[in-house]
Amino acid sequence: MRNHHRSEYHAQNQHHHQADWNKKNIGQLAQALAQLLDASLTIPGTTIKVGLDPIIGLIPGIGDLISNTIGSSLLFLATKAGVPRIVLLRMSLNIVMNMTLGAIPVIGDLFSVWFKSNLQNAQLLHRHCRTTTPVTTLGDWLYVSGLVLGILILLGLIVGVIFWLGSLLLALGTSTPPQSTV
Repeated sequence: MRNHHRSEYHAQNQHHHQADWNKKNIGQLAQALAQLLDASLTIPGTTIKVGLDPIIGLIPGIGDLISNTIGSSLLFLATKAGVPRIVLLRMSLNIVMNMTLGAIPVIGDLFSVWFKSNLQNAQLLHRHCRTTTPVTTLGDWLYVSGLVLGILILLGLIVGVIFWLGSLLLALGTSTPPQSTV
């Protein structure tokens, strides 16, 4: 009977250490990804750090979609780490702000350089990983999947509106006024 209790304690202790190890790895992966997206390069002659997010965002039409999709992967890492839904919502708001303002040509890319939503999200994840034991449910995964899907739909709508406005402006610029014949 005594060995049964000892093995049960050992299994619980091993599970606890494994959860801590997984959270540490998730936190490190999130930080590395955020660093790559937001601060992997230094602009020569300055101390300003930029990452792939604003650079990819310069690709017309799909740049913001690509960079925000990659950034959204931090939400899945946060879910795996057992981050509460309120923190996931805060992380989502950071992504939506970056995505919405990032869709504005040039100004949005400058905003991304300043705002660094991915580093903010990695910091939120890291802060949470130090304090709680991960517990994720199917509801958490559905919640995050819904948030990411909503973000991608919103981004698609924003890009669509920008293209629509751009095509209207191009049509106005290329139309010629009717010639009067006298």
